[in-house]
Amino acid sequence: RGSEPTWLSGVTCAGHEASLRDCPALTWGNHTCGHGQEAAVICAGEQPEEGQVRLAGGPHRCAGRVELFHAGRWGTVCDDSWDLAAAGVTCRQVRCGPALWAPGGARFGEGTGPIWLDGLRCAGSEEHLGQCPARPWGEHTCNHVEDASAICA
Repeated sequence: RGSEPTWLSGVTCAGHEASLRDCPALTWGNHTCGHGQEAAVICAGEQPEEGQVRLAGGPHRCAGRVELFHAGRWGTVCDDSWDLAAAGVTCRQVRCGPALWAPGGARFGEGTGPIWLDGLRCAGSEEHLGQCPARPWGEHTCNHVEDASAICA
C-alpha cells in the first residue's frame, strides 16, 4: 500500500505510448481508488548475475544498503569489519566513483532475506566484494539492524 498521493487513475494505454503521460486518464490528481489499489509492474528486464551488487533504500543509485545477488536471491552484508575499503570496492562495482562513507547500522533501512557476507576484510583493490576475505557465504553473526551501506561520489 502506498502512502503518497495518487496521481493517475483510469489509465487506458494502447501500448505504443512513450510515457504514461501519453495515455488517456483522468486529470492528474483526480482518482477513483484508494490505497491498496495501486498498480504495479514487473518488467522482464535483465536477470541479476551471481555476485551482482546494488545499493538499495538510499536517496539515489550511488548510496544505499549494500545488497548482493547470490544463489538466486538478494541478500545483505553485515557491518562487522565493514570499512571504507569495502565500500570502495562496492562503489567501483556499481560504477559510482570513489566511496565517501561506509555507514553501518542499517543506515538506509534493514534489508530482508539472507545476510550473505560477514567479516569482510577488503584491501580495496578487489574488483568485486566476492574477492574480499570473509566468512563463508551465508555464515554470519548479525541481524539486519547491522546491514552495511555505502555512499559513493
